[in-house]
Amino acid sequence: MTVLIESLDREGRGIARVEGKAIFIDGCLPGERVSYTPYKKKAKYEMASATEIHEASGARVIPRCPHFGVCGGCSMQHLEAHSQVAVKQRVLEDNLWHIGKVRPEVVLRPIYGHPWGYRHRARMSARMVLKKGGALVGFHERKSTFVADMTSCEVLPRPISDMIVPLRRLIEGLSAPTRLPQIELAVGEAVTVLVLRILDPLSPQDEDLLRTFAAQHGIQFWLQTKGPDTAQPFFPLDAPPLFYSLPEFGVQVFFRPTDFTQVNHAVNRILVRHAMNLLDPRPGERIADLFCGLGNFSLPIASRGAEVLGVEGNAGLVRQAEDNARRNGLGANARFEVANLFDATSCAAFGRNDSGAGGGFDKLLIDPPRDGAVEVVKALEADGPRRIVYVSCDPATLARDAEVLVHVKGYRLAAAGVINMFPHTSHVESIALFER
Repeated sequence: MTVLIESLDREGRGIARVEGKAIFIDGCLPGERVSYTPYKKKAKYEMASATEIHEASGARVIPRCPHFGVCGGCSMQHLEAHSQVAVKQRVLEDNLWHIGKVRPEVVLRPIYGHPWGYRHRARMSARMVLKKGGALVGFHERKSTFVADMTSCEVLPRPISDMIVPLRRLIEGLSAPTRLPQIELAVGEAVTVLVLRILDPLSPQDEDLLRTFAAQHGIQFWLQTKGPDTAQPFFPLDAPPLFYSLPEFGVQVFFRPTDFTQVNHAVNRILVRHAMNLLDPRPGERIADLFCGLGNFSLPIASRGAEVLGVEGNAGLVRQAEDNARRNGLGANARFEVANLFDATSCAAFGRNDSGAGGGFDKLLIDPPRDGAVEVVKALEADGPRRIVYVSCDPATLARDAEVLVHVKGYRLAAAGVINMFPHTSHVESIALFER
């Protein structure tokens, strides 16, 4: 059967309709006519693979990565880069309208950067697969727990991509190669760290191999025996600390390699600039930065002279945010506290704007995980903050929270737009401005 692809879903699959039934077809683009074979059938939808593309989209391009289609790290390399951004903009607007019943008064220009070599954070799996000739290092295959047989990666920085094959050989040379299941990457401005998840202690010969590899490739190894908090530097011990900079605000953000940071440092700089322009922090204002992490937004807010309270559920991140404020000379304007922002009682303190009496906040910046910030927005009162900048990594939860803000709490959705933090993937990040 030949069908017309109408749009893309959130996973980058083409959507067609046959007698009212949705067909999700891998590897297809809007406007294309394709034949397909289903591999999963349900009453209301089918999942399918394209068998032939009869009419190709003008936006279709040849994927740059030879592993595209097998590796699950990217889903949209066959779509021209600017068209990817347009698709994500439509996903955002569709979610805002169909879920939240809201439309932005202004659609912001998309935030994007260079589409290749951008990924400064990654978690790669390692497996010994004798049928594939030895150790594999990389991302999982699409719709599979198997590790893709990768020799390079176009979205990793070039030195890291070139290191994949040497890492495979390194693992094969260890005394217990099956006991190293994961390698976590963290690229800073002065050092690149690889965190090895080890299930058994290393032998002296293993340690010598790691030291030699680190010296040859100019990286630092950390070893992690259990959870992320157990990660510790191994070699070299005198390497500089991990950090990224926000030069527009005179800020450096220091982090551990297992901490959450944005994967795309270049786009993050643009994002922070846009967020500050929308929030417009000024001296004398009290601003709360909720889900603040290491202080990615808190520190720039403080640098503008406002008083900022960063709130985060992870006590370790709060300690590091406090340290970042001290390192940047912003301790007088920035303070941090631990609170569960998914708990209604904890969120009540951020719902008022009674700053004249010494409490409450003039403005909010919210940067939640995929679950969104529904308890925060439910806690807002009639005299709540007059401006909210909401940075989202899930358009569906943003739309859900926007419905509460606009239709219940009396805000208007003044502006919204997409952030292409993850080029060639279907991840949609966005930023929205709500005002009284």
